[in-house]
Amino acid sequence: MKSEFDDARFFEEYEKMFRSKGGLSASGEWHQLEPLFPDVKGKKILDPGCGYGRHCRYGADHGADKVPGLDFSQKMIAKAREINGSKTIEYRICGIEEYAYPANTWDCIISNLALHYIENLDAVYRKVYRTLKKEVIFLFYIEHPVFTAGIHQEWIYDQESRPLYCQVARQHHTLTRILSGLLQNNFELLAVEDVQPSEEMPAMPGMKDEICRPMMVLVQARARKTI
Repeated sequence: MKSEFDDARFFEEYEKMFRSKGGLSASGEWHQLEPLFPDVKGKKILDPGCGYGRHCRYGADHGADKVPGLDFSQKMIAKAREINGSKTIEYRICGIEEYAYPANTWDCIISNLALHYIENLDAVYRKVYRTLKKEVIFLFYIEHPVFTAGIHQEWIYDQESRPLYCQVARQHHTLTRILSGLLQNNFELLAVEDVQPSEEMPAMPGMKDEICRPMMVLVQARARKTI
């Protein structure tokens, strides 16, 4: 199965988006996400659904020992290698559900805007729990239920309101499903935040709407293990 992001025209337009061009500082969630990063110096971090690899690079720049970045899209991985390469980072073409998740391996897992493509969140939560070491962090942000519940999945339209490129199939997960699934799979919730643009960001394209209707929810959880 081919990723929608490997469609040439779609990816070309995706690269033109404000947050695609501007890096972490252009991401409305970054001012809330960065403070939730654990100390990664000397740690092993996994980034499933890494996209452009910006969080991989952040981990590498802050002293992480090993940072694999996984993405199902060949074009995403190629772009990540081009703009966010590092000797600490290993990029792999691999889906979130297909990764092996070896037991007790990673000190932190961060997943950015990827889990809303997954139908069975519980299955992923179980795998993440297995692969995390004791009492360490699972940090992710996912499209908010208020955003996925009522929007059309098509992305870019022509003047007659016809979709120009392709549909990006997202899964709608209720907040109960997102959070209760973690609790039922031996995670402790440390932070749950509606993502709100920082004070300087509402002037940027698309940000005003996110003040009253958050696009993302940010979750920090900890794996509770007895051994």
